[in-house]
Amino acid sequence: MAKHRSHSIEFKRQVAQEFLAGETLHGLAKRHDLSRNLVRLWVQKYEAGALDEDAAAADMIQEYEARIAALERLVGKQALELEFLKGALKNAPRRQGTPTSMITGPRALPSQEDAG
Repeated sequence: MAKHRSHSIEFKRQVAQEFLAGETLHGLAKRHDLSRNLVRLWVQKYEAGALDEDAAAADMIQEYEARIAALERLVGKQALELEFLKGALKNAPRRQGTPTSMITGPRALPSQEDAG
């Protein structure tokens, strides 16, 4: 059984352009180790403009992947910062009997200036 190969859009365009320039199906298929039916399919797509749509979709996918990678880096950085702050909160000295909150930390006691 033949292995499945994936060809770039640029390669498909090149093969279709070579065929339209006068190269034979047999010659292209033999030179690039492709089936003649596959070359025909690429030529049909090229003539219909589908390879241009595929190129635009591939560009969009690359943009999305880059954006996803940037967001993943940001999430990782924020996760590290959160872990650091949680550790700092656990190790912070506390007054005995002072209520604390995980979100806000120790609550401030009213000072004597406020009382008088």
